[in-house]
Amino acid sequence: MATHVVPVGFDYDRLIAPLVRERLSVERVVLLEGAVGSEANVEYSRNLAEKLARDFENLLGAETERRDVADVYDYDAAFEQAFDLINDELDRGEGDVWVNISSMPRTVSFAFATAADSVVIERADDRDRVHTYYTAPEKYLETELAEELREAVDLLDAAAEGDAGVDTDAAAERADAARELLDEFDERGTTIGAKELEGGHIIEFPVASFSNVKPFEELILYTLGDHGEFESVSELAETLAGELGEEYTDSFRSKVIYNVDRLGPEGKGYVEQEARGNAHRTHLSRIGELWVRAHQNED
Repeated sequence: MATHVVPVGFDYDRLIAPLVRERLSVERVVLLEGAVGSEANVEYSRNLAEKLARDFENLLGAETERRDVADVYDYDAAFEQAFDLINDELDRGEGDVWVNISSMPRTVSFAFATAADSVVIERADDRDRVHTYYTAPEKYLETELAEELREAVDLLDAAAEGDAGVDTDAAAERADAARELLDEFDERGTTIGAKELEGGHIIEFPVASFSNVKPFEELILYTLGDHGEFESVSELAETLAGELGEEYTDSFRSKVIYNVDRLGPEGKGYVEQEARGNAHRTHLSRIGELWVRAHQNED
């Protein structure tokens, strides 16, 4: 069972389109709604949430629940709500929990992303069940709305100044264009579409580690970064011994195995392993790749 936690702001497409296009499994959706700005803003966001609830059910057959975020600018409260919600959803069953941080004010997005990381740190066995992701829009409507408004202002200024030469056909055209744009805005929010990046519509964020990397662990990470992948930990250990000018012994191999375990999924999460018979294919995880990339130019 896959549950998607979706804070709702002023977007429609990028909260649902990626799930449809990627054909992801969506059994349950929790929509988070909060008051943002004026009454008009709140009503607009509520309308989008209602449309999303209907379409998640109609298009994806998902069970949908709507909850309130009391104060979208209270980071601490949003973090607590997200932390409890993600834990509750994990406790419901064996399915994954996906947290979409594309919409809502940044305080809510950052709070939910940090809460997801914190849950995984405390529930290492569920590391692979929690996913935080973002979807980029294909187009922002605000710039088009602003441009249309400028055109309308110019036309109104000319009429107000008594310009008898104001083209009525041009005025009608401007009115039609503005109405179409406003209809699109009402229907789809401030953005349109879900942009495809790197072959997909979802950018998933890796879970960060909150533990320091020790010197020998650094060597392992750099070696994996240089070589990409090893068919076994023994092969990794043999390569490390050669690069360090040390003798490849059972003791050295055990040291490498111990440190790889500390860097693996049950530890710091920088290394991933896949069982292949009696061996374990070993390579960097996404966060491990980012760590190497960030540190490789250090002296």
